[in-house]
Amino acid sequence: MQLVRQKGKLRAYRVRAALAALVVASLGSGCAADGSSEASRPAAPAGSAAGQPAQKGPQGGKPGAQDAAGPAGALSAYVEKVKRKQKARAVAAKKWGLVRTPLAAPPPPTVKPKITTRKGFEVKGGEDLPPVFTTVPTKEKVVFLTIDDGAEKDPELLRMMSELQIPYSAFLSDYVIDDDYGYFEKMQDRGVALHNHTLNHRYLPGLSYSAQKREICGQQEKLEKRYGTRPRLMRPPYGNYNRDTLRVAEKCGIEAVPLWAAEAFPDHMEWREWDRDLHPGDIILTHFRGKGDWKGTMPDMIRRVMETVTSKGYAVARLEDYV
Repeated sequence: MQLVRQKGKLRAYRVRAALAALVVASLGSGCAADGSSEASRPAAPAGSAAGQPAQKGPQGGKPGAQDAAGPAGALSAYVEKVKRKQKARAVAAKKWGLVRTPLAAPPPPTVKPKITTRKGFEVKGGEDLPPVFTTVPTKEKVVFLTIDDGAEKDPELLRMMSELQIPYSAFLSDYVIDDDYGYFEKMQDRGVALHNHTLNHRYLPGLSYSAQKREICGQQEKLEKRYGTRPRLMRPPYGNYNRDTLRVAEKCGIEAVPLWAAEAFPDHMEWREWDRDLHPGDIILTHFRGKGDWKGTMPDMIRRVMETVTSKGYAVARLEDYV
């Protein structure tokens, strides 16, 4: 039985690798035709459609044309779809003033990696509590973009991210989103996952267990009521937490606590690691802010972070596909 499983995993890996290689090869000339630079060519296909079987005809009827074409036809159709998406992204990149076209993320993993607490971020007796981490374990050249709180509600951000097809995750605090819940509903409609950043953005280690419960579980209930989904992820304000924070989070349905490895601003990047660089699986933090708080707009911030990410050969992937 173990041998069968191993063979199945190996076969899936080979199919995935072959798919990525074929797509990359087919995309080479397409990107050059768009006038995009070498750095803006996609490293692998985006989206989660990879490996899906061709659609079959009605039950009991004859197979459709896609069945007749077989796997080769399905692959060809998928490659064309990816090429079209990357061409559209190249056009959007010029419109929004990006120097390079964002790279397409590879297909998400068939099995999510095991997430564990980063060394040095543990709490005593917290071995079975939600893991705290800054980087997702992966060998793919992908990073993850996360945006905190919700104070700035710039409609240009929604348009920009949709046209560029850049995935991101929002960690929301109720005290700054309650004046316009509809803005984040539009964001959710565009495929953005909405997560917990507490009700009032308080320093959690300074609160009692019951007060932390009000902050974390109260926001779970608010977000579920407003948006129909109970978050699986929670980011503590300022990145500060203690054992009670993680205990409360677990009881409220939180499965993991992502922090960050880098932070993006309109005019610079800040780094957690000593080498001041990106690494596979790094989580990037930024905030819903505007000119009143920093030197630029949210689109300015996206231009900065995407220039950094793309110039280093990374693509932005969807955090929820890996965690």
